Amino acid sequence: MLTMLVPLSEAAGEEAGPSPLMPHTAEIIFAFVFLILLAVAFAKIVVPRFEKAYADRTQAIEGGMNEAKQAQAEAKAALDKYNAQLAEARQEAARIREDAREQGAQIIAELREQAGVEADRIVTHARTQIEAERAQAVASLRSEVGTMATSLAGRIVGESLEDEARQRRTVERFLADLESSESARQAVGTDG
Repeated sequence: MLTMLVPLSEAAGEEAGPSPLMPHTAEIIFAFVFLILLAVAFAKIVVPRFEKAYADRTQAIEGGMNEAKQAQAEAKAALDKYNAQLAEARQEAARIREDAREQGAQIIAELREQAGVEADRIVTHARTQIEAERAQAVASLRSEVGTMATSLAGRIVGESLEDEARQRRTVERFLADLESSESARQAVGTDG
């Protein structure tokens, strides 16, 4: 037990060998050379690959951003073009509506004019037909009135008025008197 109480320094002095905590000089040199070789290899192989990957990634990001900016600019140009076409289409639609409105008004005016012409033609035709029917009625009435007047006059006078020439003259005279008295009555009616 006594030996355990002996200080450590005395025990170390007795044996002068290498320290277990300190590595051998050859190991330090070998580790130093290995570390330099590792640093050189890392600098020659790994760092350029990292830098290349970083540059590629940076370029891809910047390229993506440039493409996005370009796509955004193209989209804005397409939107502006679309808005311009839309405005042009609206103007064209307004022009077409206005043309249709004008054509509609023109067609209505033409139809009214045609209707007026047709109405005038119908009125003229009706008046002509009425005038023809009136003339026919007057001729028929003259014939009937003449026959009735001559037979009545023959009864009153007591002589036969069967002679056609005499009958015609009597009828003509009677109708002329009748027309002149009718004209005189109308003249008096309009004067008064």
